[in-house]
Amino acid sequence: MKKNILFYAIPVFLVAALTLGACQMAPTANAQTTTVPPTGSLRTLAVTGTGEVILVPDMAYINVGVHTEAENVSTAVADNNSQAAAITDAIVAMGVEEKDIQTSSFNVYSMNRYDNMGNMTGVNYAVDNTLYIIVRNLPDLSKILDAALTAGANQIYGINFDISDRQSARAQARDLAIKDAEAKALSVAETAGVALGQVHTINVTNASFVQPMAGYGIGGGGMAEAATSVPVSAGQIVISASADLVFEFGDK
Repeated sequence: MKKNILFYAIPVFLVAALTLGACQMAPTANAQTTTVPPTGSLRTLAVTGTGEVILVPDMAYINVGVHTEAENVSTAVADNNSQAAAITDAIVAMGVEEKDIQTSSFNVYSMNRYDNMGNMTGVNYAVDNTLYIIVRNLPDLSKILDAALTAGANQIYGINFDISDRQSARAQARDLAIKDAEAKALSVAETAGVALGQVHTINVTNASFVQPMAGYGIGGGGMAEAATSVPVSAGQIVISASADLVFEFGDK
């Protein structure tokens, strides 16, 4: 009788152990089945649009220089200051405000003098003074240059033209670039037979080109006076923008 009890107790213990092992493994099996498979990749269309605005300049930046030399450094500086003051007065009389005139550079240096035999005979002192001038009334530019040269300027460096409302021009070029990109995207989507979706990314860059003005960058009083008889041509300023747009698209 005792043997029969022992015989039946062993299977019951084994069944209980197997049941317990299954319960311990169940959570691991359930965690693996909850993983969500990744969705399909986003389909996009990338296009680049350009916008361009062409404007006539309405202002200019000029650099007018005074060069003086003397055997005494004090004399060279005094002569230069006198001519620079005369130039400033002449330009202000033409309607340029004093706040639009500033000294951009002032240099004093020595130069050795030599005779025909190459022997050093002495030292001269030179002074270069450059005035940076903003001309806001562009039609008066030629007259302002004449006044500066007459007052004693003997160097005129490059003339840069600009527009007073540059921000508005850049915004206009940007808008044109974005519209151009949208039109290109619609055309490509129509040809490809897909439905154009919303904009995914936008990248806008601006670049401006100022047409150079030739005929200046001269030195010497005689040459400067002759140059003022030539009309100043401002040309055109081109403000351009580029827009890179990425659109989502799907099936029609």
